[in-house]
Amino acid sequence: MDRIKLNDDLDFSRLVYGMWRIGDVEDTSPATVEAKINACLEQGITTFDQADIYGDYGAEAILGGALKANPSLREKMEIVTKCDIVAPCGRYSDAKVKYYDTSRAHIEKSVETSLTEMGIEQIDLLLIHRPDPLMDHHETGATLDDLVKSGKVKSVGVSNFRPYDWDLLQSAMSTKLATNQIEISLGEISPFTNGDLAFHQKNGDALMAWSPLGGGSLMTGDSELATRLDTIAAAQGVDRAAVAVAFLLRHPAKILPVLGTNNIDRIKKISDALKVELDRETWYLLYEAALGTEVP
Repeated sequence: MDRIKLNDDLDFSRLVYGMWRIGDVEDTSPATVEAKINACLEQGITTFDQADIYGDYGAEAILGGALKANPSLREKMEIVTKCDIVAPCGRYSDAKVKYYDTSRAHIEKSVETSLTEMGIEQIDLLLIHRPDPLMDHHETGATLDDLVKSGKVKSVGVSNFRPYDWDLLQSAMSTKLATNQIEISLGEISPFTNGDLAFHQKNGDALMAWSPLGGGSLMTGDSELATRLDTIAAAQGVDRAAVAVAFLLRHPAKILPVLGTNNIDRIKKISDALKVELDRETWYLLYEAALGTEVP
């Protein structure tokens, strides 16, 4: 599998396994989680995406159970996690409202908790999960710089930031932000024209795409888009999901799709997206269906 270089210290597998649903099943035993990790590793998928809030603040501990049961897994993986969302559940059940916290105290505490929950010594990539209207970019930027200097975090980035949010935070940092993880899919095509992709492509920033299957919506229902996906999939011997992911892989910005499923058979098929070939005309057939009209 191709790898994408984020910076001099970090490169990721082109496809990323998202663990936001890892706790949504009855069996979250270390053995079951290890089986999912190994199914990814066998395909060359070495990058795993977490967040402190996933699973009502329980998903990191589920991953940690597998890593503690088999410590050798850690050296085969790059681990991404995120912080700054405080929601009234789990460890923050006493919160009065969902909010964002990009203060030094909160970020540092979140990192320590994530390291403990996963049983690791370093986070490969820490992302600020959501833009915080109350962010003091000098405080947040200095905190992220210090975390990299401390060795607790190898690299830092953001998630769901617009270009102006990125520029604001980056202006107060000596460490270069490694990536922005945003929603991109055939169900969410606005980044192709709203400047998000263009901004990062111009700067040479790697981009991660969350919900590349539209939260599963692209896999169900009948529509012109579904018909075109299925036609291409049948011609190339893959399923609809592989074509939808290949749509993102075709873009020159070198997007890294983050895919999450608890079904082991589906996990084993994630890399099928790499088998799909989309020429320009076929790509636009899908884009047109997603737009609902021909391009201007």
